[in-house]
Amino acid sequence: MGMTIIEKILANHSKYDVVKPDENIDILIDARVARDFGGANVVKNLEDNGMSVDDPSKTFFTFDCNPTGSDQKYAVNQHICRLFARKHNFKVYDIDSGIGTHLAIDKGLAWPGSTFVSTDSHANIMGAIGSFGQGMGDVDIAATFAKGSIWFKVPHSAKLTFVGKRPANVSAKDFVLNMLAIYGANKLLGYSVELYGECIEKLTLDERITIASMGTEMGAIIILIPANDEIIKYSEKITDKKIEKIIADTDAHYELNHTIDVSKFVPMASRPGKPHDSVNINDVKKIKIDSGFIGSCTNGRIDDMRATAEVLKNRKVAPGVVLKIVPATNEVWEQCLEEGIISIFKKAGAMVSNAGCAGCAAGQVGQNGAGEITMSTGNRNFPGKQGKGDVYLSSPANVAASCVAGYITTVDDIPASPAVFELGEKISKVEVVVKKNIKVEDKPIIVEGRVWFIKEDNIDTDMIYHNRYLAITDIKEMGQYTFDNLKGYEDFAKKAKQNDIVVTQKNFGAGSSRQQAVDCFKSLGIHCIIAESFGAIYERNAINAAFPIMTYNNITDLDLVAGDTISVNYETGEITNLKNKKTIKGNPFSDVQMEIYQNGGLF
Repeated sequence: MGMTIIEKILANHSKYDVVKPDENIDILIDARVARDFGGANVVKNLEDNGMSVDDPSKTFFTFDCNPTGSDQKYAVNQHICRLFARKHNFKVYDIDSGIGTHLAIDKGLAWPGSTFVSTDSHANIMGAIGSFGQGMGDVDIAATFAKGSIWFKVPHSAKLTFVGKRPANVSAKDFVLNMLAIYGANKLLGYSVELYGECIEKLTLDERITIASMGTEMGAIIILIPANDEIIKYSEKITDKKIEKIIADTDAHYELNHTIDVSKFVPMASRPGKPHDSVNINDVKKIKIDSGFIGSCTNGRIDDMRATAEVLKNRKVAPGVVLKIVPATNEVWEQCLEEGIISIFKKAGAMVSNAGCAGCAAGQVGQNGAGEITMSTGNRNFPGKQGKGDVYLSSPANVAASCVAGYITTVDDIPASPAVFELGEKISKVEVVVKKNIKVEDKPIIVEGRVWFIKEDNIDTDMIYHNRYLAITDIKEMGQYTFDNLKGYEDFAKKAKQNDIVVTQKNFGAGSSRQQAVDCFKSLGIHCIIAESFGAIYERNAINAAFPIMTYNNITDLDLVAGDTISVNYETGEITNLKNKKTIKGNPFSDVQMEIYQNGGLF
């Protein structure tokens, strides 16, 4: 049997000629990257374990979360990284550069067929050029800095073939929001997804980046778009190397093989709270907005800036509406300046900031306040991710059109006069969580604990540990913030007891690569988390941190209710409700997980 694209890339970077799904293999990483919010923890892990840097030419820092240096803790962490990079003689893409994943493509750190890891959960954007990219936690990245390679489980593959003609009013952002409407947050969970079809072949690089960037929101390991001749030539020019095109074998196995009619796609918007709650934009038209954000790793390219400028030219942002625009990289910013796009933005009344992640990072341009309604081109609108307000996701052109109208609309339906605000504003309270430190103890193979039964799918890392706390590096301080952004569980940290067990449903830990979303449970002394499935990066982070997680196929036979006490056997997978003596067979630790657990962590 032949291999898929992901299998070929992983095999080419391992000691094996052929690899198969579910195999754990060591792979060589061509580019190893840490960002500013995780970089200081990477440095700490390396120095605490007496490790150095394997290959400085393949090692990088990218400061894109806080490109203004406006937060004291970020500024300190950035400088820790600068000093470490000077000591080991490798490159820093500093606060004047832009989003690290985009720089990787534009600077030749990644190319078709290469491997790339970063503390950015959207490192799988590399799928836009047919490269393997993966977001990982601080421990993983530190190990990769030191060794040059890291273990990885070969994923199962899915093949999506798109037929028909894409409608003229359907942008790349609309395309991927239509995909989210079909697959939700977990139907592609853990898959490497390859896209095919005439409309896929014709995608520009910027469009490929938009689509690939939201694979994380679908739970996919990566969305791989096979590199066409144009992408190959682009990468060869930047890297100055001959690049072989990698294609799947004709007899490659795909666990999912679907055909989708793109002619039925429509302009879309995601409703607040869930990127996969995407609907025809007509379903949310006329909803009044307070602000707009155009940028992020999903829509900060020059094509996005041009589409925005086309809408804003000779128009004004509606009174009372704030439009914030952030190009993805400094090169995009300069190109906007040269083409007169910045002037169009400013004349329209928009605010333009320097390149970076912006709205996805707390404290940066694009955040909103309680009660505020925002139209955004970002990839996430999880509660609290872009601030305390409500965030709708849509394309750059439709965000710009909505900011001109004062309410959600489309480019072809901009009113002659904008909506006007009425007096009256809602003020939301800011809740303060009291600090709480609980001693963490070693955990045996069989554990018992009181259950927190959280019956929700897709609990993301912002709900678990909000991005406003990412500058915290001391694990003792992390526990107090656990679940403070999960509705109904904001007081979890106050009520949780040492040795409690969290039981939940599908795709726990979806979202970003932050290690803190694991470490906060360790800080509280939680025994383990049991879920039907986990986000791929979260699963790695937990395993590498020796924090026990287990999955189950069906838990209904336990007749479990919150507050019950259960026994969990990591070795056999048995889960027993000690109240009613009922037992089910969960999925035991793999050999790799048990080895790392017994070792006390990856190091």
